[in-house]
Amino acid sequence: MSLSTPQASSRTASGEKPARLSWTIFLVSVVGLLLEMMLIRWIGTEIRIFAYLQNTVLIVCFLALGMGCFSCRQPVQLARGLASFMVLTALLSVPFLKPLSQQITHQLGAFGDLVIWHQIFLQSGWQTLIQVACGLVMTFAIILLLWEVFLPMGRLLGRSMDDHPRTIFAYSVNVAGSLLGIWLFVLLSGLATGPIVWVCVSALILAFIAWNQTDRRQSLGCLAATVLLAGFSTKEPNAVEIAWSPYQKLTFAPASYQDWEGTNFILVNNTGYQALIDNSDAKVRSNPKVPTELHGLTQYDVPLAFHTQPERVLVVGAGSGNDVAGALRGGAKRVVAVEIDPAIIDFGRRFHPEHPYDSPLVHVVNDDARSYFATSQEKFDVIIFGLLDSHTTTSMTNARLDHYVYTKESLTRARSLLAEGGTMVLSFDCARNFIADRMSLCLKETFGQDPLAFRIPHNSTGWGGTVFVAGDQSVISHQLATNHHLQDQVSRWQAENPLTLPHTTRIATDDWPYIYLAGPSVPTLYLLLAVLLIALVGYGRRRLQSNDMFTGWNRSQAHFFFLGAAFMLLEVQNISKASVVLGNTWLVNAVIVSGIMVMILLSNFIAEKFPRIPQSAAATGLLGLCVALYFVDLSSFAFLPFVTKSLLVGSLTTMPMLFSGLIFIDSFSKTKDKNLALGANLLGALVGGILQSVTFLIGIKALLLLVAGLYSIALLLKPQSVAVHSTAQHEPDETADQILSELVELSGQIQVVQLHQQQSIKEVEAI
Repeated sequence: MSLSTPQASSRTASGEKPARLSWTIFLVSVVGLLLEMMLIRWIGTEIRIFAYLQNTVLIVCFLALGMGCFSCRQPVQLARGLASFMVLTALLSVPFLKPLSQQITHQLGAFGDLVIWHQIFLQSGWQTLIQVACGLVMTFAIILLLWEVFLPMGRLLGRSMDDHPRTIFAYSVNVAGSLLGIWLFVLLSGLATGPIVWVCVSALILAFIAWNQTDRRQSLGCLAATVLLAGFSTKEPNAVEIAWSPYQKLTFAPASYQDWEGTNFILVNNTGYQALIDNSDAKVRSNPKVPTELHGLTQYDVPLAFHTQPERVLVVGAGSGNDVAGALRGGAKRVVAVEIDPAIIDFGRRFHPEHPYDSPLVHVVNDDARSYFATSQEKFDVIIFGLLDSHTTTSMTNARLDHYVYTKESLTRARSLLAEGGTMVLSFDCARNFIADRMSLCLKETFGQDPLAFRIPHNSTGWGGTVFVAGDQSVISHQLATNHHLQDQVSRWQAENPLTLPHTTRIATDDWPYIYLAGPSVPTLYLLLAVLLIALVGYGRRRLQSNDMFTGWNRSQAHFFFLGAAFMLLEVQNISKASVVLGNTWLVNAVIVSGIMVMILLSNFIAEKFPRIPQSAAATGLLGLCVALYFVDLSSFAFLPFVTKSLLVGSLTTMPMLFSGLIFIDSFSKTKDKNLALGANLLGALVGGILQSVTFLIGIKALLLLVAGLYSIALLLKPQSVAVHSTAQHEPDETADQILSELVELSGQIQVVQLHQQQSIKEVEAI
């Protein structure tokens, strides 16, 4: 079928007008991506184990959409999906139901190979087994609800794509809607809105979709109930204030610990995170709970005590200001405080008892630590790594927000910012000994000498943690020799909490940044979740009465399957590489994903404009770029201005998507059963999401070789001649001139999106 054949038809063979099909595709794509990002964020917040396994939610969404496309000729049953959304909202919002779902974290946290904060370990093996079994059952219930939410959307999308007479245009509408859904959630996150706003916006779009469905009344009733239930999310017991930052949910409340009575506390995703502590000299000396030996030497006073003249200080992971206040007490003349979360900075400005962020000596930078290391040219006498630990991952990768801060490359760059005679003090809550050993060995390889290490216990002046001191050893030794208070206290800490650091643990690098894994291995919980996904597939086949859904595939479906798997892995690779160079901020991730979408739109435009482009050229470009990027060290561009390197890195990482898009749209425009092709592609993306766990074993860089292998299989399976729709069944509803006009308009929209991306990057640089 030639998509530019100058024939006209007001309706397709299914009886739907092409314009209505286009609107359905657009609205489903917008709300689908909006719901995906919203539920990844919301579920990871209220059920904390998903904050470490966010990709699970994404994989389930792809599975549901794919199976929905396969079964698109069955009744849509939107009301059933919205009823599941309502139940899920209740579990995440209603006060007496939230503790039930939050128990999953403690039940699945019993595994020792996946470090999460505040894990509960049981002595009895039977107790552990029962807890884990209960956690898996409840987790399956959650992912089952997710599957039900997205199944009808997959049916609507698959049916509309299959019936649409203009394949490239329909697919472009799908991608454009997805792009809008991403940036809609980015906007809502940037405005610090919470679930009640997210649900209201989603419900409004879903109401437009539901209006044309046969179960309209039930669907609208479920949406109304969902909005009401989401209202409970605005309340927390004993909370003074709740803030939804772009990264996490923050609850400001009085401390519940006896040692910190009268101190305010910040909880992240419903667990303890930071205390805003008054460690001023007068307050410490008047507090009977503070031992005399800590007077003037709390954990936040220690870093500057290891330098003779600590005038210029950098604090990364500055949080609400405890480390900054300590630097000011130590006599710093300039303090640069770097903190990734704007809501935590705001709490610190308004509520910290010492008001460190009000000092004219303090310059606050809202950025990722790694990004600041790459762009700063300033030299510092002391660099302080605060308790920079993370409770969440990005939505597309296995890397937590703090992973790339503690790699060998990151510490090497941080060392370059030290002035002559400078010292670096790194504090970390090392829940396992291998984490302390990894930090110590990485610092040893960075500075050429063993760091001084000691563990500070939790007390009323600080959270405690393991402290490593590196840098100019002559300065450190001089301070220990002349400051007897410091020397005695460090010796006491070392004697009371001895550390065993054999330096046998693999260090973290940009290629293998997993600081919370003892070594290369796939955590047990990931394997169990894979089993749950297989069980979900079995349930779906029975529920849909489609036992042949995954059998009897022809070459065409297998071709789309491997394209989807490779695409998902390539997307993970792009975000990981961009995080190293640009920082692991929410906006950078959104810009990279948007760049991928723009590349797909551009490939659609090129395919329509130049239909005779040889597929061999696209295949060569795709595989060649994947292999070439394997040998390119993107971190070498870190010295460039932010906007310049953003455009350069964004272009290099997303360029393979252009050639991948040309291959996909050529096959997709020719295949007969577009719903089956799209379903196979989405299921491939699901498998790609599962396969990204191999980065725990082989590292991130080698993922490109796996991507190249998957694309090679897809190209080998590409049918030589693909069946197409008959023009009698699907006739274009526009003339050639009209189509060309719309493509020109689409090209203009792509340019607008690119301009918006560049503007967003400039705004980040300005901040």
